[in-house]
Amino acid sequence: VLKYGGFKVDYYPFAPGRTSLVARIEGKKKKLPLCLAGHLDTVPLGAVPWRKDPLNGEIDGDKIYGRGSSDMKGGISAIITAALRLSDRIKDGSAGITLVMVAGEETGCHGSSHLASLGDVLGKAGAVIVGEPTSNYPFIGNKATLWIEAVTTGVTAHGATPEQGVNAIHKAAEVVTKLRNFDFDVPAHPYLGKATLNIGTISGGLNFNSVPDKTSIGIDIRTIPGLTNSEILEKLQSHLGREVQLKRIMDVGEMISDPENDWIQQVFRIMERFLKKRPRPRALKGFTDASILTPAFGNPPTIILGPGEPSMAHRTDEFCYISKIEEAVDAYMEIIKTWCDL
Repeated sequence: VLKYGGFKVDYYPFAPGRTSLVARIEGKKKKLPLCLAGHLDTVPLGAVPWRKDPLNGEIDGDKIYGRGSSDMKGGISAIITAALRLSDRIKDGSAGITLVMVAGEETGCHGSSHLASLGDVLGKAGAVIVGEPTSNYPFIGNKATLWIEAVTTGVTAHGATPEQGVNAIHKAAEVVTKLRNFDFDVPAHPYLGKATLNIGTISGGLNFNSVPDKTSIGIDIRTIPGLTNSEILEKLQSHLGREVQLKRIMDVGEMISDPENDWIQQVFRIMERFLKKRPRPRALKGFTDASILTPAFGNPPTIILGPGEPSMAHRTDEFCYISKIEEAVDAYMEIIKTWCDL
């Protein structure tokens, strides 16, 4: 569809069934393009049965149901629709647009990281919009994310003679207690808030009647400026002790744009018409592809703005309001027209 609309489209697979897409239309002048980006992958359906078909795009009133409808098929569809409606005019504008559709965001921004690693595949951008679910509210940033696996080890023995072994789960229990008391010792950011730590998984032991010799704890840390992820990892290692093995699973930096930037303020003015109020600077608690794409593009001002409902992301019976998708199309078109001088 994008090719028929005049876009030059390139595909970049990084694993079987995992392909990212970069599509471009160039303008007439040397002004840097506007990038509109989003991810194509979704999370699994989950164990709880859905009341609506999760794979059929079922419509009920103003809602379209399905896995990924809010996170973020609604945003992708709005970006593509807006771009196609303006594609003929963009060619005669002062700047072009670049569409970046990536795979593997949900598992750690693998698609955007792959594109960033390929040299000049992405090129430069003068500004970036990431269409994550924000109910069409413009956010100026997102927190950094650090996923860590903490491993405790012991010595296995028969469950009837536990004194002959060293119980890795007992050690893990001490780690959990220490994690609950961990202090980042960093003041809250005015837009990103406080750094947070969540213990998401814990596993260990093979059977009831053996002393476990290994336990794994999954730690999800959302960080803010003031400590780098590497500094936090070292601080956590010191807090837990060197006997606990820490392995970095995912490391994605924060993204924060200057709310006083001229383009950010321009987007705020455009969105004021849709939101019926002037947006105030806010940032997301989760990570987005902006953490990878924004620095890869040379750190242009970036807005996270999409039609999906944040509260529906990853939920059973996920839906997106159709009216929000239509609103996002109109908003994206206004932003594109303003950037490209159409």
